[in-house]
Amino acid sequence: MKHITITGDLGSGKSAVSRILAEKLSGKTLSTGYIQRNIAARYNMTTLELNKYTETHPEIDDIIDNELKKTADSNDLHIIDSRLAWFFIPDSFKVYLSVDIQVAAERIREDSKRITETYDSSLKAAAAIADRKKSENKRYLSYYGADCADMNNFDLIVDTSSVSPEEVAEAIIKGYEKWMLGC
Repeated sequence: MKHITITGDLGSGKSAVSRILAEKLSGKTLSTGYIQRNIAARYNMTTLELNKYTETHPEIDDIIDNELKKTADSNDLHIIDSRLAWFFIPDSFKVYLSVDIQVAAERIREDSKRITETYDSSLKAAAAIADRKKSENKRYLSYYGADCADMNNFDLIVDTSSVSPEEVAEAIIKGYEKWMLGC
């Protein structure tokens, strides 16, 4: 079974869509964002602070990368919510979820599960999103040679700004089914 790897903009709904896909396709989920937020909490840092720390401490990325590599070898279908799973699992169905930055800022601000990412305004959330994206893209390009901004790396791109997670999941399932026929 080929895995589905989902990456995209912060606040685009990757985790919610991954859970829906796992349920509809009877697959398992792995979220490196969840792993990263737990590491940030252990270090008593925000996610943005951890990203900047990781720029000079690659061992943090190694922890996350090892989880991805273990999952890649599994025969079970996994829906993997991760910035770099598309890179580490090249034979996966690679999905990029995009979202308007203001929509993303509101989603993140209202998400009570993001304990290391709390903001008192959408403006501050949008600024943090932009900083984090810049930090991650720089790190991934220099550390791995992975260009997350190159949309040619993905099999399907979905703008989630004005659609529900269920609608996004349905679009991904249709794309995945077509992609599987071509494998």
